[in-house]
Amino acid sequence: MTGAAVLHTTGDHVLTVTLNRPGSLNALTPGQREDVIGLLSEASAAAEVRAVVITGTGRGFCAGADLRAAGTPGERLAGDVARTLRTGAQRLIAAVLDCEKPVIAAVNGTAAGLGAHLAFACDLVLAAESARFIEVFVRRGLVPDGGGAHLLPRLVGPQRAKELMFFGDALGATDAERLGLVNRVVRDEELEKTARAWAERLASGPTRALALTKQLVNASLETDRTAAFAAEAAAQEINMTTADAREGVRSFLERRSPEYRGH
Repeated sequence: MTGAAVLHTTGDHVLTVTLNRPGSLNALTPGQREDVIGLLSEASAAAEVRAVVITGTGRGFCAGADLRAAGTPGERLAGDVARTLRTGAQRLIAAVLDCEKPVIAAVNGTAAGLGAHLAFACDLVLAAESARFIEVFVRRGLVPDGGGAHLLPRLVGPQRAKELMFFGDALGATDAERLGLVNRVVRDEELEKTARAWAERLASGPTRALALTKQLVNASLETDRTAAFAAEAAAQEINMTTADAREGVRSFLERRSPEYRGH
């Protein structure tokens, strides 16, 4: 397990996914990407998993896609690049956004390119003081991928998103927090402990209610008020059939703390 490119452990209902190629700042190979997608898909269906943490080993969270692993591209046919993105980087970001459990990014170091977008797609972002975020695409003459042009404007607005993407400057953890890209910055040595505490708190919550809340919030900027209100009503209808919803109401009436079971 320690030699795997993606480590994963489950304890106290928390799945921890760790990118483990520190020598390359955890730049993602296609195999790693598929492993992460698979783990997130399994987490959605696994009753024993109620929260997910994504982090990295060494000085990097994720330096983006590993271009060296891809090798020198040969002759491309029309549609090849778009297909590669649909089946690769975009699937990874969608797997985070669509995961039915809350996902925390514990950013331990450099998050660049697709690695930055992997963090921004997560529901909550914790960053070590040494973390930095880089929209590196412009430095390579590339257009941002992995959903960046979708995610960033929704987090910081179009003007800030353009500034980050046009210049490609490194953004420190404190500035990322100020812009709203990061929920909280902690000392490097406290990152793992804080991520674990947040994840365990989420894992003890009403899992289906959190999933439905995530779904509503993620869709909120894509829909008009009528559609948003209809989605909210449908989510309430579904959630009120869960045992956790009944427990929440019962515990309030009985003036005690709720004990949620995740279903």
